[in-house]
Amino acid sequence: MTLTCNGQPAQVEDVLPALVNYGHFTSLQVRNHAVQGLDLHLARLSQATRELFGSALDTAQVRGWMAQALQQARQADASLRVTVYSRHFDFRNPLAAVPVDVLVAVSAPVTLTAAKRVRSVVWQRELPQIKHVGTFGLFAERRAAMAEGFDDVLFVTADGDVSEGSTWNLAVHDGERLLWPQAPALRGTAETLLKQHWPGAQLTQPLRLAGLAGLAGLAGVKAAFACNASGLWALEAIDGHVLPGSQALAEQARAVLAAVPWDRFGSDPFCAAKGT
Repeated sequence: MTLTCNGQPAQVEDVLPALVNYGHFTSLQVRNHAVQGLDLHLARLSQATRELFGSALDTAQVRGWMAQALQQARQADASLRVTVYSRHFDFRNPLAAVPVDVLVAVSAPVTLTAAKRVRSVVWQRELPQIKHVGTFGLFAERRAAMAEGFDDVLFVTADGDVSEGSTWNLAVHDGERLLWPQAPALRGTAETLLKQHWPGAQLTQPLRLAGLAGLAGLAGVKAAFACNASGLWALEAIDGHVLPGSQALAEQARAVLAAVPWDRFGSDPFCAAKGT
């Protein structure tokens, strides 16, 4: 893994302030120097910076740092994580105007496709609309679910509405329409792209999940999939309630995403580095 801060190799003093646990990020997959929904990732970073720091983010600069980090890592395919925080943030004076910093981490590419069986739990992330660095709770809930033999965890509000998975969004199909949960959640880039390009009927509405006995209030639902920027996979079962059509639905959704254009960061960074 390589790590840069504001376009320069990250030093210990750059990274330590990130331990304050106040910041936000986006994760994306790069293939052949390009990414799907790049504008969505940059918009996410910009909006969260305004909400958490009250300042504007130079997304053009951030895009340049992302391309530079890939060039330095010499990776055409990669996983990229862009974290916005501030080395000057003081939790004792959180309203102080401070400049923000940008960490860009480059690591090996990932594609998630394996089907999963998940368990529901009543839990909700703080400020669910922001992809913030406060991930302790969701990872603890995922670990607890895995300890009981499940692959992951599905969050449900106190009112019984399905919201999101630990690090993913989900959709179900009722035989006529693709249904997206309406409860507060992080609206992922993969979800947004699927909503924009899905060829059939779809609807965002409250999705109820009562107890651990299976789906309730969703008569006829036989399929569900999960998605994030790292891939898309079938949900074979929720709380032991088997969804036999999930694999076919996931394959359909993958085909939709496969047709979505990829946004290049610019000219081939490797060629630019060689001066060709």
